[in-house]
Amino acid sequence: MSTAAAAPVRQLDPHSVGELRTAAEKILGEFGTSATSPRLLARVEESAAEFGATLRHHCRPVDTDDGLFVLRGLEVDDAQVGPTPPGWAHAGDSGAVHDIVLLLLASVMGNPIAWQGQQDGRFVHNIVPSPGHESEQTGASSAVLLSPHTEDAFHPGRAHLLMLGCMRNHDRIATTAASVRKVRLTDEDVELLSRPALPILPDDAYAEAQGYADAAPPPVPTLFAAEDGLTLRFDPAYTPLDQADEEYRAAYQRLEDELARVSVAVSLDPGEVLVVDNDLVVHGRVPFKARYDGTDRWLKRASVRVPGRRGRPLAEADEHGYGQAALEAHAA
Repeated sequence: MSTAAAAPVRQLDPHSVGELRTAAEKILGEFGTSATSPRLLARVEESAAEFGATLRHHCRPVDTDDGLFVLRGLEVDDAQVGPTPPGWAHAGDSGAVHDIVLLLLASVMGNPIAWQGQQDGRFVHNIVPSPGHESEQTGASSAVLLSPHTEDAFHPGRAHLLMLGCMRNHDRIATTAASVRKVRLTDEDVELLSRPALPILPDDAYAEAQGYADAAPPPVPTLFAAEDGLTLRFDPAYTPLDQADEEYRAAYQRLEDELARVSVAVSLDPGEVLVVDNDLVVHGRVPFKARYDGTDRWLKRASVRVPGRRGRPLAEADEHGYGQAALEAHAA
């Protein structure tokens, strides 16, 4: 049993699990790979549109202030998927049917996206510890705490939903998560952090974006009051806080402390999928010692935009995104 009890759990029924598995195996049989192509993505979209109401209900939007939920009921055969890859570039089609399952789920929830500058533009990423990256603030790290952050916080086109599917987790390594809807801040702190005071810079997974020099980094608000409550855009590891005044830094620290206070640890079992609302929840990971022997923690990650969703500052439309372009699986 996982420690997903720290998060709301949605148990997939056997029929829904069968729908997903049958569709994924059929697509994999047709294409022989999970590497995304226009034809494969079109088939994913067609298959997702045929799913029944029960599966769609399981994939409904986040509906609690937790800002996340765990889908439970899928299975992963530890022997069949093979060893944990030593890095995303070595993963290839490892666990290919699970790539397609995640794409199908993402397509029910919204529109999967990929980034030209990350993991060769694939729509499903392999998150594994990689030699030489142990101390980075990226998914390839292991030896350091992965600081709580908004996924791809530097970009205005970042995902609305983040999906983390567990392939292997023998060491019970936890993903941390904290919802802004559960923090306690003064009105003064909220007002201060709602000002566009500092930029959020691209993280180490985006080498090209870090070299972007066509325009100055745009300052962005950390908090934003949407119609249904507070949202956030947060990545302290890539926010130049030394450029802010003492009052702002103090408010930012209070937010960071509050997020730590309300943080939960979710240790996934193979087959479980953690779904995080990227506007409400920051996520991270506890440190661990990687063995690089094929048994290390292995997650699959998909990012999803929800068409027509509101709740972000209108000014984001004018940001340059450091030259990074998102690819949409199912372009309108």
